[in-house]
Amino acid sequence: MENGVLEVDTLVIGAGVVGLAVARALAQAGCEVIVLEAGDHFGEGISSRNSEVIHAGIYYPESSLKARLCVEGRKQLYEYCESHKVGYRKCGKWIISTSEAQNKGLEGIQTQGIANGAPLELWDGPTLARQLPYVRSSAGLWSPETGIVDTHGLMLALLGELEDAGGSLVLRSPVERIESEGGAHVLWVGGAEPLRVKARTLVNAAGLGAVPLTGSWKGLPDSQKPVQWFARGVYFSYGGRHPFSNLIYPVPEPGGLGVHLTLDLAGQARFGPDVEWIEREDYGVDPERVHSFVAGIRQWWPGIEPERLQPAYAGIRPKLKNAEGGFFDFRIDGPQEHGIPGLVNLFGIESPGLTSCLAIAGLVKDKLA
Repeated sequence: MENGVLEVDTLVIGAGVVGLAVARALAQAGCEVIVLEAGDHFGEGISSRNSEVIHAGIYYPESSLKARLCVEGRKQLYEYCESHKVGYRKCGKWIISTSEAQNKGLEGIQTQGIANGAPLELWDGPTLARQLPYVRSSAGLWSPETGIVDTHGLMLALLGELEDAGGSLVLRSPVERIESEGGAHVLWVGGAEPLRVKARTLVNAAGLGAVPLTGSWKGLPDSQKPVQWFARGVYFSYGGRHPFSNLIYPVPEPGGLGVHLTLDLAGQARFGPDVEWIEREDYGVDPERVHSFVAGIRQWWPGIEPERLQPAYAGIRPKLKNAEGGFFDFRIDGPQEHGIPGLVNLFGIESPGLTSCLAIAGLVKDKLA
């Protein structure tokens, strides 16, 4: 401590799955790492409010970070789960069309996925009907590399390895202001015992809070401060037995992948997320949204029993474009982008952020080398 400022080597803001993966990678590379988390527990934000799907890397433009990091990350994540006893299942998924008009869309998705390194097999309607007799579809794509993962178990494993490498997690430590100058970063940290912390290396992996942090960030060029929009997606759980052993996705819709069916490791089915653009962070689930869910699901599963759908939870995607903006890529801004030594900002880390977490960590480490 010097002049009331605690000096440390490396700080990571945010203890979601990406922040923990980055912190682990840096600690194992020999850095002394502290993770600052505003909440009472790790993984309380985006990481605890998603579908827990390991994505194959299908939908993204071939040259994008999302495509590359998803495919790399998917391979790394399966290996990590296997070697570290993290619960997962490579259950595969079907992407289905419900009309002849959507079949062309499936062909485009197949071309894109294969170009990215995600194998996909196209099935016609009659063949698919024999495989999925309870599903109404005119064609489908089979993705064998899609799976599900125990996100909490994954974060526990990453945190354990971070601590084994000498790193630490500090909870209830919201970052209120940052100054970057002279090759160092000074953070004003709130909480029960506010303090200032000076770090040589800083990674902003604060999820939904990553963009708001830039608002009062002295030394970060205005051109490096993006605008963020919130797209909420709600989930409904489905009680009791069901006929599904694979994930089922419709043809994608603007802003998301459509209301799809996912499974947890216990086999329970849930549907979602939908897409609702909102002005502020709000995790409320309106029970009335069940009606639009039922209407959408019935297009491909006529046998759904609506009374078995119950509100579950909501998540928020940190979008860097609004509803009319189309595709946007991850922004992983290092010194090459903003010119500030020892700093990486992670913006717009929505899906496939969970799948990509280990690959993102490797890229962050490379940018700081």
